[in-house]
Amino acid sequence: MRNTPLLTAPPTKAVTGFAELFAIALAQAERAATSYDKLATSLTDDGEHQAMGPVRYVLETLNEREQDRIAEIRLRCLATTSKPPSPCSLPWPVEDLVPSEELADLAVSALSTPYQAWAIAVRHRQRVFVFWTYVAAHATRPEIRTASETMAREALADADLLRRERRLAWQALQVSKQVDAERRDFDDMSSAALLESLLLKEIIRWAQGLPPAERERLIQAAGLAINDLAAATTELPGIPEDDPIGDPAARVIRYAEQLTSRYLDESDRATDQDELDLAQDLASSSIGRLARLRAFAITLR
Repeated sequence: MRNTPLLTAPPTKAVTGFAELFAIALAQAERAATSYDKLATSLTDDGEHQAMGPVRYVLETLNEREQDRIAEIRLRCLATTSKPPSPCSLPWPVEDLVPSEELADLAVSALSTPYQAWAIAVRHRQRVFVFWTYVAAHATRPEIRTASETMAREALADADLLRRERRLAWQALQVSKQVDAERRDFDDMSSAALLESLLLKEIIRWAQGLPPAERERLIQAAGLAINDLAAATTELPGIPEDDPIGDPAARVIRYAEQLTSRYLDESDRATDQDELDLAQDLASSSIGRLARLRAFAITLR
C-alpha cells in the first residue's frame, strides 16, 4: 500500500456558513461512496477476480455506510438551513479522501485481503477527522467551529469502529494462514502415509512372485517382519496369472525414492527441533531402505 499523506491539500480558508459546511461534507461522502462502489463493481465473479469476493463485500459495506452518511448529511442540512446541500455552495474543490492510487493497489493485486480494504477505510475516516479539525481551527464563527468539531468527533468515532473491523480481519487472516499451514502439513503427512501404504502393497506383490529364500531377503531389505508381511498379505488379493500390473520391483523402487524425497523436503521445512528430528529420522530410515531395495533388485538381474 502506498504511504499516502493524510491530507495533501488541507483547507486554509474559513468556512463561512452552514451551507458551505454541509456542501463539503456531502461532496466528501459522495466521492467516497462512488469510489467504493466503482471498485466493488469492477470485482466481478469472473476468473480474474474470483478470489476477491471477501474484498468486494467489504467495499460494498463501505459504500452502504457512505450512502447512510449522505442521507444523514442531507437531513441535517435541511434541519439547519431549511435547504438541501448544494454543490454550488462549495467554497473550494473538495480533495478526494479515498485516493484512487490506494484503491488501484487494492484492485490490481490478487493477494488483496479484507484487512487491506478495512485499512483504507480507516485512513479515509482519519483524513476526514484531520480535515474537520482544520476547518474548526480556521472558523471565525463559533457555531461553525462547533459543527466542525462535531464532524471531526464523528469521523474519529467512525474510524475507531473501522479499526475494530480491521483488527478482526487481521485476526481472521492470521487464522487462515495458520489453517493453510496446518492443511499443508496434513496433506504432506497424508501423502507420505499413502506412499508408505502403496510401497507396502507393491512389496507384497513383488514378494508373492519370488521363491521363499528371495522373498525373505526382500522382507529384510524392506525392513519388515515376517508377521507384518503376512498380516498385510491377507488384505491383498492374490495376483491372477494374467494380471497386467507390470513390474512391481520398479514400482517399489519408485515409491521408495518418492518417500525419501518427501522426508528430505520435510527436513528442510521443519520449523522446530522436534519436527526436524522426526523428519531426519524418517529420511535416514527411508534412505537406508531405498539403498537395500536397490541392492536387492540388482541381485535379481
